[in-house]
Amino acid sequence: MSNSWTTLVADKLQRQRQSIPPGWEISVPPNDVLDVTSVAKDCGSLSRQELKITGIEDVEELLHKLASGELSSVSVTMAFYKRAIIAHQLTNCLTEIFVERALHRAAELDEYLQTTGQTVGALHGLPISLKDQISMEGLETIMGYVSGIGKYSEHDAVLVQILYDCGAVPFVRTNVPQTIMWAETLNNIFGRTTNPYNRSLTSGGSSGGEAALIALKGSILGVGSDIGGSVRSPAAFCGIYGLRPSYGRVPYEGTPNSFEGQDSVLSVLGPMSRSLSGIKVFMKAIADSKPWQKDPLAVRKPWNEEEYNLLEHGHGKELCFGIIWADGVVVPHPPILRALKQTKSALVAAGHKVIDWVPINHLEMNTLIRAIWGSGAFEDITVATSASGEPLLTSTSLLPDSDGQTPHPFKGAQTSAYKLWQLHKRKRELRKEYLDLWEKTIEVTETGRPIDAIIAPVAPYAAPPHGMNKISNYTRIWSLLDYPALALPVTKVNPAIDLKAPPHQFLCDLDKEHYDLYDPNVFVNAPVAVQLVGRTLEEEALIGIGEVVDAALRAIPTPV
Repeated sequence: MSNSWTTLVADKLQRQRQSIPPGWEISVPPNDVLDVTSVAKDCGSLSRQELKITGIEDVEELLHKLASGELSSVSVTMAFYKRAIIAHQLTNCLTEIFVERALHRAAELDEYLQTTGQTVGALHGLPISLKDQISMEGLETIMGYVSGIGKYSEHDAVLVQILYDCGAVPFVRTNVPQTIMWAETLNNIFGRTTNPYNRSLTSGGSSGGEAALIALKGSILGVGSDIGGSVRSPAAFCGIYGLRPSYGRVPYEGTPNSFEGQDSVLSVLGPMSRSLSGIKVFMKAIADSKPWQKDPLAVRKPWNEEEYNLLEHGHGKELCFGIIWADGVVVPHPPILRALKQTKSALVAAGHKVIDWVPINHLEMNTLIRAIWGSGAFEDITVATSASGEPLLTSTSLLPDSDGQTPHPFKGAQTSAYKLWQLHKRKRELRKEYLDLWEKTIEVTETGRPIDAIIAPVAPYAAPPHGMNKISNYTRIWSLLDYPALALPVTKVNPAIDLKAPPHQFLCDLDKEHYDLYDPNVFVNAPVAVQLVGRTLEEEALIGIGEVVDAALRAIPTPV
């Protein structure tokens, strides 16, 4: 058994290489070339038209060109496919490559438009990338486990069915970590996905392949999943937009996952894009498709245009934000604090108000969420790895374990059903406490309503070196509270201005370890983001508020 899993991996990697059309290979820069974001433009593999197509940032603009016939779906799909293969060679971001299948689909859509003069749906002709977890009929859903090799899906996930109904062209699937529960994208089959802005840094996890691909313009819109930050963290680390919706807003039916059966703090599917328009287009298309008719857990809530237009938030005028500078556990690094200050200044300059938000129970919520997941986590992942005999990863570091015996983080965390019930009960109490805290802000906002959204770090650092993304405190709490959260790019680490701060009075050992990690020259060029948090099932309003924040940031000069 110990040798059979490596044979499976070798066969899968060979099949993956064979799926890349001849002539699409490039000369990959050596490892000491850290920033590879300009390689696709400079390598000569893409035509001027293909560079123009993949350079489009706004998803609505591209959809208009597709719907009008100015661009064909075949040409757009081919352009993104070629750029996706370049991105893969630079960062190792892809798993499934199915060129002929995607181009056949694109050709059908072009013929339909030419014949009828009508589009198939809201996403007509648009190539969309998917995290290697979202099942597609006839493809292996490997999900970072060797045991997934050779197991072909018999059905499309509900989300894929809806994407097809909307006229989309799924064209690649992207890399994930073993178990899908690591904050770094690494597994025993495809290996590690790196950050295109600095390949010595992580692209995050578990949607790290998706984020790296989109950052390199190998896709304009993709789908990841997020249980504790797996959309937001990679989006932030790779300088793109990413939304964690509320439970059930995007259908999950037919999408396998680790920890299936754990339904207290749920994984959700969410869009990732180079533009906020991509986030909006995706969420509106899915909501308008009535996913609750195909997924019993999908929330019955059509897209609400009034909410998007911020009817209950002063129509987007004179908004009031709460801002979290630190969560009481770990103080963010200088680039993160600079991004928060920059966001506050931009909003104030645009006529909005920003007040300090003092977090409550953040440490307890993080402890609670780990206990809920850990109640059966180790048994779950052991079943998946033992099926093939592959080793269970216990670290994502570039260095091997010093003794080869490092325990998995979830080992020993099991608990009784009764104790688990108490955790669920406490989670409900914490949600009520946070709701009351939010409502109480009506006393200080001066708008006649509570704060409109919270601004917070996505992580206490920009993309860290491989194996060092160990703190998910700033994202997990919103998953437990089931608040939608949106990662928004702000700036990049600049060693000339993001100097290491003097030591402070450390909040705990983790805070000191985090402080010691920071060296601006190590983090150079890493994207820096903030997180915008809304209220449960208010995705439309959060996107609308996100556009306000994004516009404010773009209206001010970026510090250099």
